[in-house]
Amino acid sequence: MRPIYRVALTLLLAAPLDGPASAAEPDAPQSLITRTESIRIVIQDRLAAKFTITTEAKKSGRGALVEYYAVADQRLLWVDENGVTDRGNAVIVEIEKADDYGLRASDYVLPKGDAFDATNATATEWLADAEIKISYAVLDYARDARGGRIAPSRLSANLDPALVLPNPTEVMESIVIRSDPAAYLRSFQPDQPQFEALRQKLLELRGGKAETPKQAVEIPDGPVLTLGIEHEQVALLRKRLDMPSKNPDGTLAAESTFDEQVAEAVRRFQLAHGAAPDGAVGAGTRRLLNHGRQPREAREPAKIRAVLLNMERWRWLPHDLGEFYVTVNIPEFMLRVVADDGPVYSTRVVVGKPHTQTPIFSNEMQTVVFGPYWNVPTSIKVDEIRPYLRQEAAWFFRRGGWNTAVFQRHGLRIRYGGREIDPGAIDWSRVDIRSLELFQPPGPSNVLGQVKFVFPNKHDVYMHDTPQKHLFAYPVRAESHGCMRVQNPDQLAAIIMKHDQGWSRVRTLSALDTGYDQQVPLRQRIPVHITYFTLKVNPDGSTSTYGDLYGHDARMAAALRL
Repeated sequence: MRPIYRVALTLLLAAPLDGPASAAEPDAPQSLITRTESIRIVIQDRLAAKFTITTEAKKSGRGALVEYYAVADQRLLWVDENGVTDRGNAVIVEIEKADDYGLRASDYVLPKGDAFDATNATATEWLADAEIKISYAVLDYARDARGGRIAPSRLSANLDPALVLPNPTEVMESIVIRSDPAAYLRSFQPDQPQFEALRQKLLELRGGKAETPKQAVEIPDGPVLTLGIEHEQVALLRKRLDMPSKNPDGTLAAESTFDEQVAEAVRRFQLAHGAAPDGAVGAGTRRLLNHGRQPREAREPAKIRAVLLNMERWRWLPHDLGEFYVTVNIPEFMLRVVADDGPVYSTRVVVGKPHTQTPIFSNEMQTVVFGPYWNVPTSIKVDEIRPYLRQEAAWFFRRGGWNTAVFQRHGLRIRYGGREIDPGAIDWSRVDIRSLELFQPPGPSNVLGQVKFVFPNKHDVYMHDTPQKHLFAYPVRAESHGCMRVQNPDQLAAIIMKHDQGWSRVRTLSALDTGYDQQVPLRQRIPVHITYFTLKVNPDGSTSTYGDLYGHDARMAAALRL
């Protein structure tokens, strides 16, 4: 700070803040510096002071404030010589409502309005600190509302949303010209209908709206209940799991028989409660079944936490999802096509196993391939095919030969340096399988089926058809290596090709039947959003919950301190 300003500021602070300059003293400090300028000088000093900044976000925010308040003719945003202004109070009130939007109001340091005393010698310092606190709170709130509270990729490499966080400088430049700064802050919250439905559910749960608890069903101690057993406790188990009284074919279920439907219901329950989904009811699963229905007072905090976690996930998605897009919700095992904010098609999908997870991210579909090749991923080459060769070698060739029947059985071929190689001619003890190109040509046995939908990404996953249609009957459909298998890919292809290419359904079906690596580039890229919502609010206000398949809920809850 220039010396003359420091002297002027010292003299100004020694005088009453709102006292007029004396006529007998034409050279009083206010002829050198205005009160607003004195506040700005203190702000500049505060921002120039050295202190430890722990995150890049804080460094970026501080840089934006330094840049803004360094301009001499920039007006103060939140205070004047009389205290916090109406604009400042409006922003404070909005930030104090952060809990209603799934954030935490206590995370934002705000000035206490009743602490200001204009006659106090430190009034200017108080006003400067208040201006800085509100500005920092604005920047932090905007960042948090757009998903900046945690770094998803630090929790898991499979949480890979492309967060679009607000630029602090742009926030400062924009909020200064807004007539309603509180509304501007709210605009950083997701504006999707489901986010608002979750927000309303959060307010309802915190308001203590009563729910009618269901009568608990106790499963007493007894033998392990498993597939094929006949036991009177199976009837209790069916009631506890809310199973229908009829089988899928319409016949009455045998209440005491532990059939495949019961086993699937048990697996789904175990998966939702973090237990190994073996489909059997032993002592551990009995405990979960008997204590799963807790009193309302015990259940609500868990439900509130689930609502908060899923509100946070909406912040990870782009503000604009697109006029026409495809989305997959992994815990629900469902794919939907959305046009003009409404679903136009939905179908079941098979997703990655817990140890070969489908990642969470957004990208753009660029190509539809009819009659695709399957290029074997490195992980499958190393973890599945290479060990299998060894096992067969030990079984069939005691003297150390190699059995390559796995290639013939699955129609796999090998290429190296652009030339096809006979698997039997390779000395597998000396060759690194990762250096070989393993592929399966188009055909009825191809693991990708008749079509795949490509949206290039670093995880090398996509959507595709599958010959294993029986998997879609499973309630828990986590069976893939990471890609998403689509139950009705012909219908999905027809919708996409009509939307983008203007194709008739007949033309799409023809391409499905006759395509041989027929790659159709899309004219307009279609957004694809792979999501992980474990709770959603239905149109009637009820909620649907899905199992925490990959354990992401627990990781997020720990990171957000829920």
